[in-house]
Amino acid sequence: MRKVTISACQFRVERAPSFDAFKQQVTELMDQVPPQSDYVIFPELFTVGLLTSFEGSDAYSAADLVKIDQYTEDYKHLFGKLAKDRQQVIIAGSHLERRGDKYYNIAYIFKPDGTYVEHKKTHIFPAEANWQTSEGDELQVYDIGPAKIALAVCYEAEIPEISRIHSINGAEIIFCPSYTFTEYGFWRVRHCAQARCIENQVYFVHCPTVGEPGSPLPNGFGRASILSPCDTAWSPDGVVAEAETNVNMVVTGVVDLDELYVNRKTGAATTFVDRTRRENVYTRYEPYKSYNRK
Repeated sequence: MRKVTISACQFRVERAPSFDAFKQQVTELMDQVPPQSDYVIFPELFTVGLLTSFEGSDAYSAADLVKIDQYTEDYKHLFGKLAKDRQQVIIAGSHLERRGDKYYNIAYIFKPDGTYVEHKKTHIFPAEANWQTSEGDELQVYDIGPAKIALAVCYEAEIPEISRIHSINGAEIIFCPSYTFTEYGFWRVRHCAQARCIENQVYFVHCPTVGEPGSPLPNGFGRASILSPCDTAWSPDGVVAEAETNVNMVVTGVVDLDELYVNRKTGAATTFVDRTRRENVYTRYEPYKSYNRK
């Protein structure tokens, strides 16, 4: 059995008068992470509290969130050092960054040697247009740590093709940093995350930014979870571990990677294979053919 321990840091965003204040909150959550955790994940855009470090920020709007790009190097240094000092893989949520004349919502995976890989969010939620955010074009699976892992940032969980591509390319765990401003948004991502587990017979880790920091920062709603397929190898509801709603906390769970491959062959629902088993039927229909030409 290949057992993997995962910790999700549900981050309650606060007004941060300085980077040191943000760093302190990160450190307090990391202190709750067990040293045996193989993977640690933070949420999407959890650096937004840094917007309030700028003079006059009370008059800012959501469009001004791109200013937090000024803290990019501090952010990378912080998580590179944490990953190296703790010898853990840290999915450090995501951060708004300027590249050339464009801004991207970029998620990072920091390795135990302090280096990192990055993923530019490929599907921008409509509200992100307020931040002038551009979309990335690449989907990758990473052989980092004891599992093959991939990223689906928030809205990407609602696009089934992304997780399918990841699973076909070998992903065993899909990590989802998320920031949803309403309960409706939270449940969209959460239900889709559970569906992606069932469709692809993978583990899915959903980690949201939460809190009510006040204008100009958006509220966050959510409950972090480590999810599995809904089959006999796991709990009936497919929940491996789950946080409390909107609480600043860490939730930790253990998953068995080998069980995924057993389940794909002998589970009650063998959806990983069956999703393409009758492709000869699907291709008879024009919507399917048109869809695959796009």
